Amino acid sequence: MICQECNERPATLHFTKIINGQKTEFHLCEKCAQDKGESFLFGDPSGFSINNLLAGLFSSDNIFQKEKQTLPKNEVVQCERCSMTLPQFINIGRFGCPNCYHAFRNHLDSILKRLHSGNTAHHGKIPERMGGSIHTKKQINLLKEEMKALIETEEFEKAAELRDQIRSLEKSLKQGGESS
Repeated sequence: MICQECNERPATLHFTKIINGQKTEFHLCEKCAQDKGESFLFGDPSGFSINNLLAGLFSSDNIFQKEKQTLPKNEVVQCERCSMTLPQFINIGRFGCPNCYHAFRNHLDSILKRLHSGNTAHHGKIPERMGGSIHTKKQINLLKEEMKALIETEEFEKAAELRDQIRSLEKSLKQGGESS
């Protein structure tokens, strides 16, 4: 689909606006969306944007407010690369550069817990209910690597235990494949 504004570049941003039951669709390239401004996309002359929404979520988070209050007044948490401060991040709702993740890492847990239903660690792209055999294969490979390391350090009893675990997992994997 081509951008409705410039009719040159592919449309990468697709928005649907419904006002009083009337549906309007926008298909814009990134450049035209930036030129028109985010307020155009949302039809709000006050300049409401997704970034404002995220910043509102962060600033209304009681845990984050407590964290903000615990910072010493004279200490400013700041990214060394882009010079963004923690209060700027709260107001803008996005980081200035990839290094900000490192600079603000001590303050991100409470935000991520709120945004991701209490989860703060990435556990893979495949849902457990769908990727059971994939998870089992990964576990087998990890156990094999661990077993090789144990053999190299001549811890043969522990290596034998891992071998038995691997055989058990491979057997359950074969049985699961036959029943499908």
